Amino acid sequence: MMKYSYLGRSGLKVSKLCLGTMNFGVDTEEKEAFQIMDAALDAGINFFDTANIYGWGENAGRTEEIIGRWFAQGGGRREKTVLATKFYGDMHDVNDGPNREGGLSAYKLRRHLDASLRRLQTDHIELYQMHHVDRNVSWDELWEAFQVPVYQGKIGYVGSSNFAGRDLVKAQYEAKARHLIGLVSEQHKYSLLCRLPELEVLPAAQELGIGVIAWSPLDGGLLGGNALKPIEGSKRASNPERVEKFRAQLEAFASLSKELGESEANVALAWTLAHPAMTAPIIGPRTLEQFQNTLRVVDIELDESTLQKLDEIFPGPGGSAPKAYAW
Repeated sequence: MMKYSYLGRSGLKVSKLCLGTMNFGVDTEEKEAFQIMDAALDAGINFFDTANIYGWGENAGRTEEIIGRWFAQGGGRREKTVLATKFYGDMHDVNDGPNREGGLSAYKLRRHLDASLRRLQTDHIELYQMHHVDRNVSWDELWEAFQVPVYQGKIGYVGSSNFAGRDLVKAQYEAKARHLIGLVSEQHKYSLLCRLPELEVLPAAQELGIGVIAWSPLDGGLLGGNALKPIEGSKRASNPERVEKFRAQLEAFASLSKELGESEANVALAWTLAHPAMTAPIIGPRTLEQFQNTLRVVDIELDESTLQKLDEIFPGPGGSAPKAYAW
């Protein structure tokens, strides 16, 4: 049975698995994307994440269009979905002129939000996220710009992605000065192979009441179980150098997962979900079968002995800062 938690310090409850849609329209055809989204709702996953650039390059926006056509089928699909999308990147729109390149601004927020709403065939987005930090723009500009669509009902909450700990603190400091709730979430790369966020980002988010959403919790598939036995078409098969770099760790991880009677992917996701700052890891299935194999993650409890063994295989930074590197 699916489990839920509040999104940061907001009153919004989301599933503890977030459906990532990055593959939709790229590696996953629309028909199967529809099947995956239907299966997600049936399984109790109400939290869907996308971005305006998904589809990539000249096809940026394609993924949002697929989700929009899925919503258009009706049946309560839109009402049941907590929808998150992101803006920052180049949407390859010549009308943006010199503002095409990646960044944040009131101009970009307005244009890209309205375009996402059209593609998604909806009049609101529950969580609108800045896809990356832009230190060339002030929080005076950003928080003022965000308040317009909030008051209009176009967005419910504001989130960030790829922010450093200092950026989270600055964002919340500036929000508090304006009597705003500020950020409710930070989407960040975090996995057994990427534990650097434990130094600053995760402690900052936890202290500030910002829910963390982990992207690439399987490190691009490296922790998914196929790296050591790549199948035809697997992305890992085309990156043998990276597999060799982590071979010893991946072999030890595969052995431990076998002892636990779980797949490597599910153990990696369960480990990510066990962190107290975590709201949900993003699962990014390419196929319906991959999606279905992931559902039991919320029921996996990793005991202290297992967590210690995982620490030995994939050492972290040694704790939060400054404890990890000072007396």
